[in-house]
Amino acid sequence: MGFFTGMNISASALSAQKLRLDLISNNIANINTTNTGRTTPEGNPIPYQREVAVFSSRPPQKKFASMFQDARQNLNSEGVQVTKVIEDEASFRLEYDPNSPEAAKVAEPGIPVGYVRYPNVNLVQEMVDMISASRSYEANVTALNASKAMASKALEIGKG
Repeated sequence: MGFFTGMNISASALSAQKLRLDLISNNIANINTTNTGRTTPEGNPIPYQREVAVFSSRPPQKKFASMFQDARQNLNSEGVQVTKVIEDEASFRLEYDPNSPEAAKVAEPGIPVGYVRYPNVNLVQEMVDMISASRSYEANVTALNASKAMASKALEIGKG
């Protein structure tokens, strides 16, 4: 484990949690977006779909040569990364409003005529996710500060 490994891990987690918070805020902002410009084959509007980040761990490098190469290029070889952003496949909320321009004009599976599909964003779930992401962010800031303090103390010891 290198001198900056702890800092690199915390930094990667900070950027991953920042992206997660950005997705949560985007979900909340689009909680009532019933028309995204996309339509079903029948011509009915498709509402906004909740987006979720998928995390995975970065594998540590095993060979010294590859670690040296990564260090020269300032690449992180350990930590967390966002593998992809996926759309939540939960069902949309339906409301009967035949006067709405977003109401289904043609019946299709899962949506009768006159119903408006609303996004599958649940405000309570988003708030829980936001609290979780912000706490994770805070924990990684604390870990980063601890790594900095240890590095500082090590330099003071070396100063003699």
